[in-house]
Amino acid sequence: MTDHVDPERRSKIMASVSGKDTKPEMIVRRRLHRLGFRYRLHRRDLPGSPDLVFPTRRKVVFVHGCYWHGHGCRWGKLPKSNQIYWRSKIEANRDRDSRNIADLRKMGWSSLVVWQCALRAEDAAINAIVEYLRSGDDSGGNPAAPCIEECSLIVQTRCHP
Repeated sequence: MTDHVDPERRSKIMASVSGKDTKPEMIVRRRLHRLGFRYRLHRRDLPGSPDLVFPTRRKVVFVHGCYWHGHGCRWGKLPKSNQIYWRSKIEANRDRDSRNIADLRKMGWSSLVVWQCALRAEDAAINAIVEYLRSGDDSGGNPAAPCIEECSLIVQTRCHP
């Protein structure tokens, strides 16, 4: 299946896609701020420029779009056109995410990844983020525990790629 938009127009469309201040990120930011949490945004001195940084807690939160970061839910599916390109692009994003989280861990930071689809159950997602932020365990929990990959839940960095 070919793209129904010419390459120049597609380029403009893709260039307009923002990586910051996305709707899911804004939901998380507003709710956490309302609950009294204060944070820094997109610190470029940290690997991956995390979406929310809690310096005194040495914790970061990434809010990932299911499509762009290759989540296994229904919103993370590849398009039917140009699959070779998109597969390699999404894999590169996933590899970069893994490297950034590993680098943060080496620097003594704990990370949490919130998937866009998890925010469909917004209250549960926010409660899980708050629990993570209030926990004194900076290791992200039991390092041997498997990742949670379900859409209604949050994936923590205790994953082992």
